[in-house]
Amino acid sequence: MAAASVAVDAVAEVVTPTSEDEAIAAFGDGTDVLVVGGGTIVVPDLTYRRLQPKKAMLLGRAGLSGVSRDGSRVTVGATTPVQALVDMPAPLGPCAANVADLEIRSQGTVGGNLCAGESPEAPRGDLQGAFLALGATVRSASGSEVTEEPLEDFLPKRGERLLLSVSFDEPAAGAYAGLDRPHTHDYTALSVSGARAADGTVRLAATGAGSHGQRLTSAEGGDGEAALKDVSPHDDALASAWYRSKVLPVLVRRVLDELKESA
Repeated sequence: MAAASVAVDAVAEVVTPTSEDEAIAAFGDGTDVLVVGGGTIVVPDLTYRRLQPKKAMLLGRAGLSGVSRDGSRVTVGATTPVQALVDMPAPLGPCAANVADLEIRSQGTVGGNLCAGESPEAPRGDLQGAFLALGATVRSASGSEVTEEPLEDFLPKRGERLLLSVSFDEPAAGAYAGLDRPHTHDYTALSVSGARAADGTVRLAATGAGSHGQRLTSAEGGDGEAALKDVSPHDDALASAWYRSKVLPVLVRRVLDELKESA
C-alpha cells in the first residue's frame, strides 16, 4: 500500500470507511470521489495526474471482501482479490488466472476490475466478460439507494455507482478462450467467456471488443461469425480493430465447442 499512500497525498480528502454503511455514506452520489480497492489501475493514474479527484476512498477496511455460497448461488465481495477466483470453475477461474500476474491478482480487486474505466493503451476489466456470461447481478449504491441489477445494466454507469458485491448461479458448464500474443505480456487483448445453464441455455460474452464487456447474444445460437454483430472492435496498443474482428469468431467457436463437449 506504500504506492497508494504516495499517490493519494495529492488528494484533498482521504477517507477509510470501516463498514459497508460507512462506505456508502462516504461515496454519496459519487461526485469527485475516487474509489480505491487494490489500486493497481487507479494509483498509476493518480501518480501521473491523469486523475485528480477531490476525495479518495480506500475500501480495504470496509468489510467488502470474501466469497460466500448459498446453494448454487455465489456472491463475491467487491474488495475480494482477483487471485481468490482462480480456482473457480470456468469461465471465471481461467479468466481470473489470465489477469496480469500473481502480484497484480493478489492486490487487484474484483470490484476494481469490473469498474475499470476505458484506456487508450489496452483493454481493462477482464472479469466483465466472465461475469456477463454467468448472468451475474451486482449490488451497488449511489446516495442512500442500494440496488441489485444485471451486470450488463450496471456496466455503462459503473463510474457513477459504488459496487458492493457481484452474484451468480454456478453454471452446468463453462469455457474461456483468450487471444495470446507474446507482445501483449500481461494484458488480455481479447477474450471470450461462455456458460451453459442447467436448462441448456448458453450465454457468451467478450472483453477487448468494445468500451467494456459485451454480451454476444447473436452468436449464442452457435454461429461464431454472428458475434461481430454485437461488438465494436477498436485499435489500441495491443491489437487493431481488424485483427480483433478476425480473431473473435475463432475464439467464439472454440468456446462453443468446449461447451458442446461438456454436455
